Amino acid sequence: MTARTQRVPSARRRMILMLIAVGSLLAVLIGWNVLGQVMMKKAAREMPVPPQTVSTTRVALDDWQPVLAAIGSLRASRGADLAFDVSGVIAAVNLKSGDVVQQGDVLVQLRDEDDAALLNQAETAAALAKLTFDRAQRQIAVKAISQADYDTIAADYKAKQASVQYARVILGKKQLRAPFTGRAGIITLSPGAYVSAGSPIVTLQQLDPIRVDFQVPQRDLAQLEVGQRVSLRSNAHPQQEFTATLSAIEPKVDTDTRNVRVEASAANGDGLLVPGMFVNVSVDVGSARRELTLPQAAITFNPYGQTVFIVKPPAGKDDKPTAQQAFVTTGATRGDQVAIVGGLEAGTEVVTSGQLKLKNGTPLVINNSHQPANDPAPRPQEH
Repeated sequence: MTARTQRVPSARRRMILMLIAVGSLLAVLIGWNVLGQVMMKKAAREMPVPPQTVSTTRVALDDWQPVLAAIGSLRASRGADLAFDVSGVIAAVNLKSGDVVQQGDVLVQLRDEDDAALLNQAETAAALAKLTFDRAQRQIAVKAISQADYDTIAADYKAKQASVQYARVILGKKQLRAPFTGRAGIITLSPGAYVSAGSPIVTLQQLDPIRVDFQVPQRDLAQLEVGQRVSLRSNAHPQQEFTATLSAIEPKVDTDTRNVRVEASAANGDGLLVPGMFVNVSVDVGSARRELTLPQAAITFNPYGQTVFIVKPPAGKDDKPTAQQAFVTTGATRGDQVAIVGGLEAGTEVVTSGQLKLKNGTPLVINNSHQPANDPAPRPQEH
């Protein structure tokens, strides 16, 4: 065997020993790293969880009036854009923008001298026809005239009366009268201006009472009936609640939306509600009942359900209360509150703020100096 053939196995053995040494070193390093992580996790588990500061409240029974909520639109009980039936030149404007007018008031007058003259002419002809008719009545009684002459005179008298009525109608069309009591809109026309037939002159709206139109899904139709109390809120008057009465329910369901149109009527003597406004509508349905309530801030909404953190009493004298997560079933909402249908009992203490820092068993420091909103009918605040 030559020296060359002896060196080859020796080199291979050194290579194998080196690989074994490197593998052993890597195994030691990996084992050390895994052991370190295990020890760190164990230490973390054994490390006491720091207490978290939260606010709490107790679940309480409260009077709850079921309501249906919707968005409504205000509409005048009567409203019209007034216009003349005939064309002409304005002679007088008897109102100012925004005036309250009474039914029958003459709002705008057109020049009518020629029509007044035609009326006088027709009345004169009718007066003469009446004298002739009265004379014919006396004559026909004594057979002084024929029946044919009497019929002709009577027909002429009726025609003259019709002419007077027609002239009065034409003259009346030169006056724009209020068809009902209401508030006038903005008028920009002045005497001397020419107006065409059918051109809007002024809008007239009857604002008291005012109507509210809104829609509800067909599933809620059985809960509605005429006479129910309706509450209205408008962002134009955020501090005020208006009361209305449900006055009519559409006798059919819209086939496109499967909604039902509903009308309510509200007193509006102060004129704060204006046609065209949108309002938030709440209809009282059913009778008031007692419900467990919580602030909505206390509920954590998850894809798998709604949860709260219950405050568990301390286990020992020196221990702190702890958090325990629990599933709840929620019901209707009103303002800042939500009804609790299941999962809690009256008197249970529940965390209302600070839930994001909690898990089961977290020690708690309770500070109720500040609480989340819990108003069943909050009022928006203007700053």
